[in-house]
Amino acid sequence: MRKALRWLLALTVLVGTVGAGSATAGAADKATEPDIKDRVLKIPGMKLVEEKPYEGYRYLVMTYDQPVDHRNPAKGTFQQRFTLLHKSTDRPTVFFTSGYNVNTNPGRSEPTRIVDGNQVSMEYRFFTPSRPQPADWSKLDIYQAASDQHRLFAALKPLYGKNWLATGGSKGGMTATYYRRYYPDDMNGTVAYVAPNDIDNNEDSAYDRFFANVGDQACRTQLNSVQRQALLRRGEFVARYQKWADENGKTFKTLGSIDKAFENVVVDLVWSFWQYHLQSECASVPATNASTDELYKFVDSISGFDGYTDQGLERFTPYYYQAGTELGAPSVKNAHLKGLLRHPETLNPRAYVPREIPMKFKRGAMADVDRWVREDSERMLFVYGQNDPWSGEPFRLGRNAAARDDYRFYAPGGNHGSNIAQLVADERAKATAKVLQWAGVAPAAVRKDEAHAKPLAPYDAKLDKPVVEQRQSLRP
Repeated sequence: MRKALRWLLALTVLVGTVGAGSATAGAADKATEPDIKDRVLKIPGMKLVEEKPYEGYRYLVMTYDQPVDHRNPAKGTFQQRFTLLHKSTDRPTVFFTSGYNVNTNPGRSEPTRIVDGNQVSMEYRFFTPSRPQPADWSKLDIYQAASDQHRLFAALKPLYGKNWLATGGSKGGMTATYYRRYYPDDMNGTVAYVAPNDIDNNEDSAYDRFFANVGDQACRTQLNSVQRQALLRRGEFVARYQKWADENGKTFKTLGSIDKAFENVVVDLVWSFWQYHLQSECASVPATNASTDELYKFVDSISGFDGYTDQGLERFTPYYYQAGTELGAPSVKNAHLKGLLRHPETLNPRAYVPREIPMKFKRGAMADVDRWVREDSERMLFVYGQNDPWSGEPFRLGRNAAARDDYRFYAPGGNHGSNIAQLVADERAKATAKVLQWAGVAPAAVRKDEAHAKPLAPYDAKLDKPVVEQRQSLRP
């Protein structure tokens, strides 16, 4: 079974730095309305972590007391971290979710830029430090997470009374969609980027079809060849991997051995390439007869050897837990690797979660959301990348999608960093108009330099930057 677990990157594309163009408007707002920090801190359960300077805005890092179990609040609370990028209470608000840790450095998602509004960004429950202690992992599911959002929205809505939009990329796009499924009346619209939709965890043939056709034949063939060469040179690769692990204090207790970790990294290679790179980068793929050093460096740059160490896995334990209990994990047959894999049993989420954490897959959760999107959703906009593997199983729109104001667009040749700015002209105009309409903003009320977010780099792999991204294991 091929687990394809890699999610964080869309957040890199969706959140970027803010230009100084709105400083004047922000300063005017601050001069005319009561201090927003004081107003938010009057809400029961709110605590200030820090305030960071950000020209033209107020930027607050905060926590909010949340029930561990929304069905039984008496079971205790935990502090959930979120950030507030405040422009004005007279502007719409975008509720951003990454599905992972919250980015505590200021940045605006694409919808926030389009509507020139406020932004609330929330950390997903069980990602540290937003983890209940002791951790009852059975309370990590899409309903509880959606209820976290609903409760924070309800607390802030009296202050931010204009329209609200939900957004997020990859797992964050899924999170925004699940939130609307459970609380359909909270938001005025949803913009979900590159959000996979694994309806049936046991049926993943769509991904095999995707990899048979993505890009051109020459690039597909050469990527497959590099994978084979890495496995054929297993001894040389693992020796280099072990040397690096020893020098950097990396261990492999969760997976059980460095050989299992090596195999996972290599199997990730093709998926990772198309998730984060473009057809134009195929020239960087090494030749089959390249040196082991060259092949090792290429595999590390695309898949990343750190991701399957204990240290690389631990940070994303909440995601792997959800993938193995509700979300599902795509699998690819990898026929070209037949006879070269020694540990196929490790290619699934259960292998990445410490054994002391119990896991049992709950069938039906994704099918329920899929049905709701097709039949009952309203004002939903899905954006995908044509060459992004996660587009293999997208959210589907029903026959009455247009009447319900639902849309799905693909960025030509786009990867997992695709956004509205990368759509073809007519679809870009349509999507932008819908975001403005749902936010209750007239196009003329938005500055020209705010109307579109500029396309950002395909990815930023530097750790501990505004958006933390690891390219080691496949995550949406």
